[in-house]
Amino acid sequence: MVVVYKSGRGAAVRADVAQAGGKVAREIGAVNALAVRVSPAGLAALQRNPNVEFVEPDVERHVLGSSIQRAGITGAGATGTEVVPYGIGMVQADQLSDAYTGNRKVCIIDSGIDLGHEDLAANHADGVNLTSSGHWYTDENAHGTHVAGTVAAIGGNGVGVVGVNPGGHVNLYIAKVFDASGSTDSSVVMDAVQRCADAGANVISMSLGGGDPSAVERRLFAQLASRGILSIAAAGNAGDQSISYPAGYNAVMSVAAVDSTMARASFSQQNPDVEIAAPGVAVLSTIPPNIENLAQLEVGGIAYDAAPMTGSPRFSATGALVDFGTGEADDPAVAGKVCLIRRGNVSFAAKVTRCQNNGGIAAVVYNNAAGMLYGTLGGVPTAIPSVGTSDTIGAGLLARIGQSTTVAVVPDPALYAAFNGTSMATPHVAGVAALVWSYFPTCTAQQIRTALDRTALELGAPGRDTAFGFGLVQARAAHDFLARRGCPAQ
Repeated sequence: MVVVYKSGRGAAVRADVAQAGGKVAREIGAVNALAVRVSPAGLAALQRNPNVEFVEPDVERHVLGSSIQRAGITGAGATGTEVVPYGIGMVQADQLSDAYTGNRKVCIIDSGIDLGHEDLAANHADGVNLTSSGHWYTDENAHGTHVAGTVAAIGGNGVGVVGVNPGGHVNLYIAKVFDASGSTDSSVVMDAVQRCADAGANVISMSLGGGDPSAVERRLFAQLASRGILSIAAAGNAGDQSISYPAGYNAVMSVAAVDSTMARASFSQQNPDVEIAAPGVAVLSTIPPNIENLAQLEVGGIAYDAAPMTGSPRFSATGALVDFGTGEADDPAVAGKVCLIRRGNVSFAAKVTRCQNNGGIAAVVYNNAAGMLYGTLGGVPTAIPSVGTSDTIGAGLLARIGQSTTVAVVPDPALYAAFNGTSMATPHVAGVAALVWSYFPTCTAQQIRTALDRTALELGAPGRDTAFGFGLVQARAAHDFLARRGCPAQ
């Protein structure tokens, strides 16, 4: 729970929490808030406490991006070619030099960063770790490193990719709030936000969110805006009209996702809070090696394309291939064999679990629609390797029932991968904000925000709409807008 105490009453409330047998997990002093763990009786006492303004749940926050494919770039010299992701040109980042960005600091609140990565190591970075996993400069999830690469992957080094600010000049502050699970509490995010502000961040990038608003979180972001800090967050990936937070607060820019054709990403949430859009589909960026998984599928000595189920254990199994239908009915004949399962009717986790419970040693789930299947077990623990494959491959494998099949989920050594999500759109906007602001350091955060909105490339209905907000963020156009309006350029 989060307890907001009245001004000057923090010590008294801390003492009351301890007296009730509770524990203070962290304090967000900027908004007089304590994250506490207390019994139901202790909670009731705090709610009646005259020193307490209000108590609210410590709601969940999650990363808002997912991997879709490895890039095939496994390290320095692997290709000898540096790739410019499509989003860099789309947001006009290639039309401005980032030579002045040493006067800006971008705080990335995420899962940390692989600071030893070949395409990130040259950056100026500091940070804090608010998890029990690793350090701020390590990343057990990959999400944070991917986000950081979009902001600041080094250009001109002959390897990997290029970020919005590729010169290694922009200052990064990494606030690690996620471990490998990709989930945390809003109080941890608020703690990170406070630390970003105290570290001198100009821009805060949050590729995260959750469906529940928080009154104290809303208050904190309003305070940051009054301090001249620009907060930017992912709109959410539910593909509906729901609102994710912190993107849903007025003091935060909500970022929607588009694909390489500037069409709305199917997963991007549409609501009145959406303010601006950026590339968020198949975004190529940096990842730590051996954090993501790689799928291997071989049937009758022939290798087939496959993708690991998110949450599958890393394991390899070999046995005869058996048709397990849609995985809804028990069948003792699958014992000791690899289950071939068609998508549909029940969750991927239910299919894999039933295969496992019937003695199956691995699961291959094929799509019931065109294209590769990228599935997730949704956090359900399983003990057998599971992968997805396409509808056409699955249909072909039905003719190979009984043949020896190997299914493996192994660590992926790739240093680059394409991810989907409004998480991937958010760092484009944060990076552009820092880039444009570096030319006009005397401008306020609100002036930068207004410039980004006023110069966005309109993609939907005239004016602001629920799918794209004001449109696609444009670095050069925002720069020129501010130059015309008289903000002193550096």
